[in-house]
Amino acid sequence: MSSQIPHADARLHAPTAGQRIVIIEDDEALGRSAAACVERWGGTAYRLPRPDDDTLRRRLQHPVDAIAVVSRDDIVALRYALLAEHLKPGVRLVVTLFDRTVADEVSRTVPNCTVLSMTDAIVPSLLASCLAPQYAILQPLESDVVGVRREGVTTAIEHLPKRSLTTGADHRPRSGVASWFRSLGTSAKVLVASFTALLLALAVDITLGVLVLHEPLPDATWNAARTLTTVGSSPHAEHGPGWYKIFSAVSMLGVLVLAAVFTASVVDRFTGHRMTSILGARSIPRRDHVIVVGLGQVGLRLSAQLRNLGVKVVAVERNPQAACLPLARARDIPVILGRGGDRFLLERLSVRRARALAAVASDGLENIAVAVTTRAIAADQRIVLRAGGDEVTNESRSLFRIGAVCDFTHIVGTFVAASVLDTAPRSVFVADGRTCALFPDDEVVDLATWDARRDGQPAGATEDGIDLASTPGR
Repeated sequence: MSSQIPHADARLHAPTAGQRIVIIEDDEALGRSAAACVERWGGTAYRLPRPDDDTLRRRLQHPVDAIAVVSRDDIVALRYALLAEHLKPGVRLVVTLFDRTVADEVSRTVPNCTVLSMTDAIVPSLLASCLAPQYAILQPLESDVVGVRREGVTTAIEHLPKRSLTTGADHRPRSGVASWFRSLGTSAKVLVASFTALLLALAVDITLGVLVLHEPLPDATWNAARTLTTVGSSPHAEHGPGWYKIFSAVSMLGVLVLAAVFTASVVDRFTGHRMTSILGARSIPRRDHVIVVGLGQVGLRLSAQLRNLGVKVVAVERNPQAACLPLARARDIPVILGRGGDRFLLERLSVRRARALAAVASDGLENIAVAVTTRAIAADQRIVLRAGGDEVTNESRSLFRIGAVCDFTHIVGTFVAASVLDTAPRSVFVADGRTCALFPDDEVVDLATWDARRDGQPAGATEDGIDLASTPGR
């Protein structure tokens, strides 16, 4: 279902000017981005980088309208949130937390606290870039997905059924047994190869029993199974030709080795902490899937949303001790341990048949390396980069020729600023160089219309301060 965004004055969602906001941060880039937005929209921001108790107490003795706690560490964010509530009870509080259990408990305990997830702020933009680049964002809801479609300088809201995003491009080549075998790890390959060899030995032994020893098929099958399990051999083999005895002796020795290898592989599969399976939910997809490189908070939430939408996904993580690995295993997300920029690893993951590759590690240089390697293997592959937070990725506009760039720092900082100013956006995104916000009433606003003017009046009070989507000639 599609609907053109109605004409609406941006002042309906614009924040009240003159608000005094305290930003408690342990990430300089995110704190700077949020503070810049607050100042630009007519407020006053006071940044406190990792303040001690006395520093925070002195700051909160002054008038404060709201407090934002911006941290990538849930423990740090939780501590500052509880301390701020203790020092300034009832103040409007916005806290970034990843763990949903902790977030729900904080929201229940502190009614004046709004809990945000930095991953939820960036994932809608990543989803759109991965699945449908004609949309600026795809925001999953309970029953459907809200998409903001780009239509030149205007935008339109669409409510899409989740199943509409599961179909990939038809031009991708079909995957076969060879690609499935290539996608397996070393242990799984050994298990499959030894099991296949045992089945082949069983089939050959049955065939020779019927053709050479002239046994009925049931007897030949029974005797072949006894030989395969080293219980015994066929009684008719003693009267068989000499070449058959030599062949049978060699095959029994080979079966003995294969059985040992197969048994060791089965034990390894059951006792090891495998992040993938040979078949089933955690098997590695080979066609119309999304490859997510970097299984941090963003990578895990993106992978989970893709699975919820019915899109096949496989994640790549280089750190075997990453905190999100147990969560990915619990959600049946297949994970490969390795370096995302490894050409052989990407070929093993069938990158040419994938719908998209999303490089969302916290290291911007690593994401660039992954994108360059992917482009070398699959020149027409859709690549999505998480950028922001360092000197290289701050110049990410030049990277559009190798991938779509989602500026994590800018989007999250803007989302935090809009939320702490009590505007309650559903999502924040960037479309054609303009930072916009989607609100629960299905309105999209160009946030540049909130910028304060020299006379102290918000830009939304002027003729230019109207809804982004309702300005066809803009």
